[in-house]
Amino acid sequence: MGLFDIFRRHKKHEDNQEKQTKELENASEVPAASESASSESAVQEAATKVEQDSSAIVEAQPQSEAVPESSTPVSSASAEQSAEAGNIVEEETATSQNDEPEETLTAESNSQVAEEPTSAPESEVKEETEESTDVNDDENIDEESTAAKYDQGLEKSRTGFGARLNRFLANFRHVDEDFFDDLEDLLIESDVGYDMAMKLSDELREEVKLQNAKSKQNVSNVIIEKMVELYDEAGKDENSELNFAKEGPTVIMFVGVNGAGKTTTIGKMAALFKSQGKKVLLAAADTFRAGATEQLDVWAKRDGVDIVTGPENGDPAAVVFDAVQKAKKEDYDILFVDTAGRLQNKVNLMKELAKMKRILTREIPDAPHEVLLVLDATTGQNALNQAKLFKESTDVTGIVLTKLDGTARGGIVLAIRNELHLPVKYVGLGEKVNDLQKFDASEFVYGLFKDLVEVN
Repeated sequence: MGLFDIFRRHKKHEDNQEKQTKELENASEVPAASESASSESAVQEAATKVEQDSSAIVEAQPQSEAVPESSTPVSSASAEQSAEAGNIVEEETATSQNDEPEETLTAESNSQVAEEPTSAPESEVKEETEESTDVNDDENIDEESTAAKYDQGLEKSRTGFGARLNRFLANFRHVDEDFFDDLEDLLIESDVGYDMAMKLSDELREEVKLQNAKSKQNVSNVIIEKMVELYDEAGKDENSELNFAKEGPTVIMFVGVNGAGKTTTIGKMAALFKSQGKKVLLAAADTFRAGATEQLDVWAKRDGVDIVTGPENGDPAAVVFDAVQKAKKEDYDILFVDTAGRLQNKVNLMKELAKMKRILTREIPDAPHEVLLVLDATTGQNALNQAKLFKESTDVTGIVLTKLDGTARGGIVLAIRNELHLPVKYVGLGEKVNDLQKFDASEFVYGLFKDLVEVN
């Protein structure tokens, strides 16, 4: 998907959301108006009924007084009965006047009951409409929350890149050699990598759109569009999905230097899969770093998952063996393995990782199903160098890029794909547990460049 297609899709989605919001507001106003109208009609009907009752009483009183005195005893008896009836009617009139609110309420309830059958079809239509809108809302919830997280998580990177781009464009007069030299400096400062910067510069030299660009906004659009094209080309055959076992437990190893965020990433990912109904087991195989086992144990208790630990400074491979045995016997769905990250002792570290991998493969032939390299985005080009070292020594299958929300170096994602050809599978966009998100290239591109591109 091209750059402008991504931006148009987001713009269309935002327009649809605004339209739905207005429709909901209008729909909520209609029932309120109908309720007020029905209540007014109920009051009018009650008043009419009271008037009718009082007029009937007034008419009954003269009839009872019109009995002649010279009537027969029978007629006089009937007159007395009529008089008594008149007195009763008068008493009823007095009580009815005192009880007018009750009659009004009764009239209101009667009118509401009478109206219910006619309003039933409308309510059914309303329920059907609400059900259909609920389905659409459920489909859009994940997309909205993901877009918002990318937007917030990449704010610093977007602001930093935007500021550099604006400084670059402030000096723009026409496309010449100085233009490309300044552009290369801009890209390297933005941590997209030296190779990516040179490649982009060479591609833009042949770009007709750039030669015909008349405004600074046009120049900005052309540069960013070409960056996204190269980014897409470099990741054409990438698979950003996790590879799960066809049967038995899925084993995922986490590697990376100390401080990159391995343990925290494991804790967040364990919470994610636990919420999906998976049975998760953690293996605390980083036995040499002080506090590493305790830190992972805290995450296990917080997530409500099980953990296998070993003695401090013990053999990490022994912890892995115990964990994989437990995962097989007790039918766990996923086993996360935390590992040491002493890059300064590279030889011993790589030997440890190789030994753990042999044990996993012996117990589960396809294991580990993923080897995820955790990189700290705030370290910029150092993260890229770490990735190169780990890729040389281990079979890394994907990247987890942490702390993107705390850095202006989000361009490192472009460098990783261009130079390492490793898929970024998850990104850390905040400190909350649910801020660890599956990597979405389109959302990343939009979050990084959304204030810098104009679309029709």
